[in-house]
Amino acid sequence: MDIVDVPRFRRSLERTPALVERLFAPSERGLTVRSLAARFAAKEALVKAVGGPTGFRWHDIEIVTDEHGRPSFSLAGTSAARVISDGVAALHLSLSHDGDSACAFVVAEGPERTP
Repeated sequence: MDIVDVPRFRRSLERTPALVERLFAPSERGLTVRSLAARFAAKEALVKAVGGPTGFRWHDIEIVTDEHGRPSFSLAGTSAARVISDGVAALHLSLSHDGDSACAFVVAEGPERTP
């Protein structure tokens, strides 16, 4: 899980406009600041769910929505390779924003393990 303070995130983007290109895939870049904050929270939550940032490239982690508005990950490059190498079989994503906060919850499923 990760939570982002939207006004603080907005200030970061205003101070450093290049962050948008560094953190987001081309399809995400035209979204509102609230939506970008939620997507950043999703990327951070994914990194936490898998166990650390090694191998992840922010713009290779894209949040897409299906025809019903349900969010999911579209991974490419070293980010996709990292998830596969860690044995992740499925990723589940929930996004939310309310007031000045945006948050994301990620569940990374792997193969069932026996004790």
